[in-house]
Amino acid sequence: MIAHHSAVAHAAYHDLLRLLLDEQVSDLRGTPTRVERTGKIYWYDTYRIGSSVHKRYIGEDSDALRDRLSRHRELARQIQQRRKECARLVRILRAEGFMGVDGGTGSLLAAMAKAGVFRLGGTIVGTHAFRLYEGELGIRFSFEQLAQTGDIDIASFERLSLALEDVTSSSMHEVFSGFDFEPVAALDKSKVWRWQQSRSNQIIEFLTPSFDAEEDVRHLAAFGVDAQALHHLNYLIAAPISAAVLYRQGVLVQIPRPERFAIHKLIVSQRRIGRDSLKSRKDLLQAEFLVSALAEDRPHDLHEAFLEALARGPKWRTHIEAALAKVPDVRSKLEALG
Repeated sequence: MIAHHSAVAHAAYHDLLRLLLDEQVSDLRGTPTRVERTGKIYWYDTYRIGSSVHKRYIGEDSDALRDRLSRHRELARQIQQRRKECARLVRILRAEGFMGVDGGTGSLLAAMAKAGVFRLGGTIVGTHAFRLYEGELGIRFSFEQLAQTGDIDIASFERLSLALEDVTSSSMHEVFSGFDFEPVAALDKSKVWRWQQSRSNQIIEFLTPSFDAEEDVRHLAAFGVDAQALHHLNYLIAAPISAAVLYRQGVLVQIPRPERFAIHKLIVSQRRIGRDSLKSRKDLLQAEFLVSALAEDRPHDLHEAFLEALARGPKWRTHIEAALAKVPDVRSKLEALG
């Protein structure tokens, strides 16, 4: 049985998320401009510095974003009041028992957000994303060890990183060095996709989907970093959602959709076989927990995500079947959706 936070706490989280999304469009320097690229519509803040025209990426077109852009002057006037309200909501959520982050992780995520990592398509994956489903789904974690991690994994599409034609305001090298992170040496020393903190051994990794047979290292132009390319990752980070990290006044980030995260965990649990059995078991437990929650609250979304993964080919189905053989309760819940 999945335990839930109170309706008051769930509403407070979504109020916080709404205010953080308002904050994102309250500091425009110029005029919101609509740009179409590769069949998609994006919005940019277009402004002049001297004789040069600059464009800063705001986000992909949506009804919600257009509404916020139409009110951006009003939202700019409310900035101090909004920040006070955000801080109040964070206090409420902590009092309700929501998990926060430690100061080091919170300040690091805030610095990455300020530089534009999440605005430019960066998506938190792994256990840090799993933790944030507490707010999205309004659920309590019955086994806190499922949500314990130190590492931070950031994924983004290589093509999106190029298509946006915008970059972070500070380089990732500058941001990470300020937190005592050093590049981890790779076979090709010209490519850096992992950083490790000297005082804690915490690791930051950048990832990107691989659409080829190889899982090599690619460049993410928007962040100025390289990234490890992985199969199945494109499924995970398609159409990510916004989330609020409980640190100070809240930090706006992106995470995968919970139903995609659950099914993806089934797949990667089998890819770890022979390499890391403890992580494989954790993958299955996280998938089991989310499937139980989603089967109860969002069965249609879960069913669609499951069918999409099965339709992606025999290798996908093989991984999923192997995982479901180890968690029969998850199999029964997924089969009941059809």
